[in-house]
Amino acid sequence: MTITATALPKSGEEDGTVKYAGIGPLELEAGGFLPDVVLAYETWGQLNADASNAVLIQHALTGSTHVARGATDEEGWWEQLVGPGATIDTNKFFVISINIVGGCYGSTGPSSEAPDGRPWGSRFPLVTLRDSTEAESRLADTLGIDAWHAVLGGSMGGARALEWAVTYPHRVKRCAVIAVGAYSTAEQIAFAQAQTLAIRQDPNFNNGDYYGGPAPEHGLALARRIAHITYRSALELDVRFGRQAQHQETPLAAAALGERGRYQVESYLDHQGTKLVRRFDANSYIAITEALMSHDVTRGRGSLEAALSGATADFFVAAVDSDRLYFPAQSRELAAALPGEVPVHVIEAPIGHDGFLTEIGQLSAQLREAFFA
Repeated sequence: MTITATALPKSGEEDGTVKYAGIGPLELEAGGFLPDVVLAYETWGQLNADASNAVLIQHALTGSTHVARGATDEEGWWEQLVGPGATIDTNKFFVISINIVGGCYGSTGPSSEAPDGRPWGSRFPLVTLRDSTEAESRLADTLGIDAWHAVLGGSMGGARALEWAVTYPHRVKRCAVIAVGAYSTAEQIAFAQAQTLAIRQDPNFNNGDYYGGPAPEHGLALARRIAHITYRSALELDVRFGRQAQHQETPLAAAALGERGRYQVESYLDHQGTKLVRRFDANSYIAITEALMSHDVTRGRGSLEAALSGATADFFVAAVDSDRLYFPAQSRELAAALPGEVPVHVIEAPIGHDGFLTEIGQLSAQLREAFFA
């Protein structure tokens, strides 16, 4: 098996730019097979001589690997935590973020070329979070990283971090699990299924083989609308939009149903759907959503306590107080089942689940003290 990776930069001039690594074939947990997997990743800082300063930051569902600006002008999604002099100081730590298998930001996914030269499309196999962890472990091997100083992430990124700590306990010294529990609940799977079905029922979906033709944009936009409602709190939507009509539109003045105008909250959801369609592949949305459905650290490992008993990392668990997708109770359940005494840190954010992105700076001091002093 041939595994290749681009050479690590000697300075910060390539920080925050995408690199690629071939990690070979991947036998998948559900029975599928990918013959030649490529992972896209970004790095910041430099790996030290004994490779003891490596930090893995896992992206959320539709997130990219662009955690921080680095040498680019594009703002990263965790700028509050990562950068020179920040909590995760890139003058001290070597930070890496990897696009999940199945994604559309450079890693092998449904839009990638299969061995026959056509996009995988409907033939792309089911990938679980454990499969993505296996792939990432091979990339770590190629980069000379035997163990991570820390692995952390929020939402699906937190689920991926937890899977790393349980699957490879000897390779994870510290693990931060933010805004996610130990498994996807029935309700979370139900919300996810509504999203994937919205895409699959788009007339342009063509069973996933739409490349070269019109994409299922309406289905993807609807999926994003459903998801975004769970990402924000009822309070935030009420305070921000209430029952106000969209500018120059009349929700209660129409001779026919199809002619009425929109409320502001409807316009907002339309905007969120349109934004995602511009940057994301519908098949990848399905693939990654189903990977998140697979999230369950207890699968094949016994009870929750038994599944976590082999983890040797120091854990940092946090929840968003207004989260109605991954309830704080799930973080408390995880913390209680972990070995030792693990407190649950709280992000106070009225907006809901997305507080793990917008208000992550609230955890800066606690994370610095726990993991990055």
